[in-house]
Amino acid sequence: MSQQTKWSQFGTLITVFFFWGFVAASNDILIPVFKKAFDLTQGQSQLVSVAFYVAYSVGSAIYFLISTIIGGDLLNRIGYKNGIAIGLLISAIGTLLFYPAANSASFTLMLTGLFIVGLGFSLQQIAANPLAISMGDQKTGSQRLIMAGGVNNFGTTIGPLLVSFAIFGSVSANSSVASIESVKIPYLILGAAFLLVAIFIKFSSVPNKIDAPDATTAELELEAIGKNKNEVVGKSPTTVSNKIQQRSSAFKYPQLYLGMIAIFVYVGVEVATASNLPAYMQQHLGVPTEKVAPFISLYWASLMIGRWTGAVGAFDVSMGAKKILSFLMPYIAFGIFLLVNTIAQHDVTPFFIYGLVIIVMIIGDIFSKGNPARMLLIFASLGITALCIGMLTTGMVSAYAFISVGLFCSTLWPCIFTLAVAGLGKNTGQGSSALIFMIMGGGIISYLQGVLADKIGIQFSYVMGVICFAYLAFYAIKAKTILKTQGIDYDALNAEGGH
Repeated sequence: MSQQTKWSQFGTLITVFFFWGFVAASNDILIPVFKKAFDLTQGQSQLVSVAFYVAYSVGSAIYFLISTIIGGDLLNRIGYKNGIAIGLLISAIGTLLFYPAANSASFTLMLTGLFIVGLGFSLQQIAANPLAISMGDQKTGSQRLIMAGGVNNFGTTIGPLLVSFAIFGSVSANSSVASIESVKIPYLILGAAFLLVAIFIKFSSVPNKIDAPDATTAELELEAIGKNKNEVVGKSPTTVSNKIQQRSSAFKYPQLYLGMIAIFVYVGVEVATASNLPAYMQQHLGVPTEKVAPFISLYWASLMIGRWTGAVGAFDVSMGAKKILSFLMPYIAFGIFLLVNTIAQHDVTPFFIYGLVIIVMIIGDIFSKGNPARMLLIFASLGITALCIGMLTTGMVSAYAFISVGLFCSTLWPCIFTLAVAGLGKNTGQGSSALIFMIMGGGIISYLQGVLADKIGIQFSYVMGVICFAYLAFYAIKAKTILKTQGIDYDALNAEGGH
């Protein structure tokens, strides 16, 4: 890691990455609680995901509109640090709505609160990602974002556990009834945390302005945001920058608009698999709502396991050390999951067998050889396999099959993002904003799967995920072909750079 990295600033900034993951994963605990309390169908219960994830897209659209009206980027006017602080204040307002919503037992007001939390997160995301890149040597921007992603995934791992504990109490208490009243206190505490962090960041040394890099550097950094193998990313922009005639709009690049659909279905299958999991566990395995938290935690920990494995490519160590770390890092992440669940007084012995499933992910990572198109194809295929096993088997085999989707989703955002913005040059920023807008897929696909579950049953509703992964496999093949016609060949780059 570069010595130029401003660690004190970066350490302050990544607190918001933790909150994004904490709240997103905690929604999976709220869904079954709301379903029982408000007597909802499975489709209606998924409106929790809709409200939260569509807020990202609405927030992105509002940001773009305001920037257009004022004739310049909004964050350049108000400042990046100020933008994060304002985003936290907006999210805090959303959590405050949980109090009157709980008192009046209003599902609509609960959804409104979650929507406002998501709006605040949208502004935080737009500001925090480029700030993380700027806090040191630009060439190590991807490494800082990978580390920030690890903090985000730690939030997704412990979020369900803490919220479940706050709502249901200790496991030993054998509480199986969660009233809406029990939801308001945890979210009021969360709102207070948002306010404290907003004040902390406002008066911290986190910069309010960042220097705008040139077009070539910007392309390198934005590709690096999601990339998990620096060898490929480091070569791609310089290899192709002089070969491609720049087009007037990002939307004139087929890899982008096809990639927008890919982001939509990727976030969709990632979120829908988890948000429908409590209903599946309850109906088919008899796991009550108050005991589903460790399974949700394992799903989101699976993303942490996969991303920590992918992050090995960013370490400045020998090739031999990287191979060792490729096997070591996923099990360190798995160990963290076991530890936090043990602290939460959950029996973790049934989860030991999951260590064998992790091997499949490691093998997939090795065969990908750092190529984003190949990794996307391999992991999408593994995702389809996992969902088919889940739909065609019973008991814990099916449960672990569905949970393992988290492993195979873990590195798909970087792959899609890299392929979608490759070669965009001066249009990279526009393309990046368009991709972030498609995060709404997390809510819409979840809702569609919930509606499908009401018609054909929760287990076979996971065919929705199969369709999503099938498109991702198609995109992996199609994007590779499109990029080759534009002079971008990741196979060739891989051969030059080694792995």
